[in-house]
Amino acid sequence: MPQEMTFRIPPEGKGKRIDLFLAQYGPTLELSRSRIQDLIHTGHILVNGAAVKSHTKLSGGEIIDITLPEPRPLELLPDDIPLNILYEDHDLIVLNKPAGMVVHPAPGNTGGTLVNALLHHCSDLSGIGGVERPGIVHRLDRETSGVMVAVKNDTAHKSLSVQLKARQVKKIYLAVVRGDVRDDSGKIEEPIGRHDRHRKKMTVHPSRGRTAVTLYQVQERFNGYTLLSLRLKTGRTHQIRVHLSHLHYPIVGDSVYGGKKPGVLRMGNREIAAHRQMLHAHILGFTHPTTGEYREFTAPVPPDMEEILHFLRRGTI
Repeated sequence: MPQEMTFRIPPEGKGKRIDLFLAQYGPTLELSRSRIQDLIHTGHILVNGAAVKSHTKLSGGEIIDITLPEPRPLELLPDDIPLNILYEDHDLIVLNKPAGMVVHPAPGNTGGTLVNALLHHCSDLSGIGGVERPGIVHRLDRETSGVMVAVKNDTAHKSLSVQLKARQVKKIYLAVVRGDVRDDSGKIEEPIGRHDRHRKKMTVHPSRGRTAVTLYQVQERFNGYTLLSLRLKTGRTHQIRVHLSHLHYPIVGDSVYGGKKPGVLRMGNREIAAHRQMLHAHILGFTHPTTGEYREFTAPVPPDMEEILHFLRRGTI
């Protein structure tokens, strides 16, 4: 049966977009902003009984009716793709995603994704993520490797979603960047928003960006390059890549934010090529949705990143 709920917009909602307000302060914390926008577009969210647009500004005091339709039957086909599983139980599955694998289907990528592989491995994925994203509570960029978690039931999905929104999930990445990072550690706190001209890119946007915080610590220094450990305090799209590029320490191999010839590394007369962005999700920690126990998982540095680090170490000796 569809879920239905009704509530009144409080005074502090005045002047805010309905999609943004519901995503941040609404009663359905397990719904992403994009999911809310889809519900508005399909008429499943009404304001004072009438359909509205996602950009409609609130006045405060409106009555909001939300109907969550029953999940449609999955239309995706399972793919027999090997998974590097770090941990699995009845509630969730933690895995090490390889670089080059897309997390969920999108136009032009309907097969060969992590979701397709998960559907082959386990049929009991959470449906909250929608038809194209069953079990997915967070994602990694296609060319980013490392640890991520998928869930098998709606209870686990809600628990992990709430932890992510409350910034209670520990996410630590490793990145090889260009340049000699000046400080041994620091905090990057710059708002991130959609690029004004290139709509597929994000950028530091002081006026329209959303709060984004990244903590970093130098792990190893080379001649003109640095290995960083980075901890996300927020989860904006391309956050680490945008923040580091903004500081003029772009990630090696980043074809979007890395400048000209982003994958070419030189040490003296020696040269090597990075064929993807050298960004790896190293550690993921969260509270287990059933046991309440804090669990932490580590994905080892992948071979292609190890090869780059070995090259840099040889040139630094």
